[in-house]
Amino acid sequence: MNPHLAPLDVPDGHALAAVQRLGDLTEPYLTSAAADALFTQALDEANAWHAQRSPFFGRLWQARPRTALDSVADAAHLPYLHANFLKQHEVLSIPREDVVLHLTSSGTTGQRSQMFFDTWSIRAGQRMVARIFDHYGWITPDQRVNYLVFGYEPAPGASRGTAFTTHYFCDFAPAEGVFHALRHNGADHAFDPFGCVDTLIRYAEEGLPVRMFGFPSFLYFTLEQLRARGVPPLRLPADSLVLLGGGWKGHADRQIGKEELHALVEEQLGIPADRVRDGYGSVEHSVPYTECARHRFHVPVWSRLFVRDVRTRQVLPYGERGYPHFLAPHMTSAPVHSVLMGDLVSMYPGSECGCGIDTPYFTVHGRAGTGKNRSCAVAAAELMKGAAA
Repeated sequence: MNPHLAPLDVPDGHALAAVQRLGDLTEPYLTSAAADALFTQALDEANAWHAQRSPFFGRLWQARPRTALDSVADAAHLPYLHANFLKQHEVLSIPREDVVLHLTSSGTTGQRSQMFFDTWSIRAGQRMVARIFDHYGWITPDQRVNYLVFGYEPAPGASRGTAFTTHYFCDFAPAEGVFHALRHNGADHAFDPFGCVDTLIRYAEEGLPVRMFGFPSFLYFTLEQLRARGVPPLRLPADSLVLLGGGWKGHADRQIGKEELHALVEEQLGIPADRVRDGYGSVEHSVPYTECARHRFHVPVWSRLFVRDVRTRQVLPYGERGYPHFLAPHMTSAPVHSVLMGDLVSMYPGSECGCGIDTPYFTVHGRAGTGKNRSCAVAAAELMKGAAA
């Protein structure tokens, strides 16, 4: 068994019995009435856990007391934290000495969110990743691969969540070689496009599958550099894999559409589009969302999603754009089991996808906050107005 799929125990088996059972579900896209009932039980336990251990959440909970949930729909009435709140405040439900990992968001400007994990919280999130990789057949212990990470080279004291995640992705197939696009120069990180190109050429000659993880912008810049140097299209093995995430981080002016990027990857590297996927996640909400073969983000069994109106915060029906309100009861180190993010998304029934996964899926339309001194609601409204024009 892959060590990341091994059994894992919650901090308190009595207080978190349903959280344990939910975390032990092995099928990432299971849909059933029993799974829904278990999820609501786990949320009840998470609310009680954090109300007792986080002074901040305890006050929030007492101000808006709730009885036990009768259904997943009832969870829409639970209090939530906005992700921006976590950029200004540190909230914990454990003593500092129990923190085993401190991660930050990967924003290039402004204040970063700070998130603190105990052993269960970080390993539960990693186990979700492992089960999704296993679902798609991406755990290959007998197949060595080469890695090109379009992210940060590990460095002492580094705490960016994206660096931690991409490093973890390299655990699911034994590494022949690993190259990081953002090289550490002693003080910071700098993009090395020439190193990326030389690495891809060498990998193509070696003939092993290649796995590429990280920011899409640096993959695109590497493909540009391949063309600029007159390198003929490379033919990487068809079972190579590209898993991107984290946005274009300061390079939005050069952003291209996903379909265009998929076409470039297939043209220049020989990797088919169904092996080029996006991931969605954050340090504030550590559940992984990974595109299916049809490039939709399906909600896994360990979380639920409501989409909220940007002005009224009311829950919206399928197909409407709004803020994503994610719920996931696995975190015991901080009261982030109910978080409102600053993106714009719309959600759809899983049956409309056609990939065979039945859980709902969502589409990300962009960030809602685009100005330093503008409210998210104003920025989101402007984005929506532009989209309708």
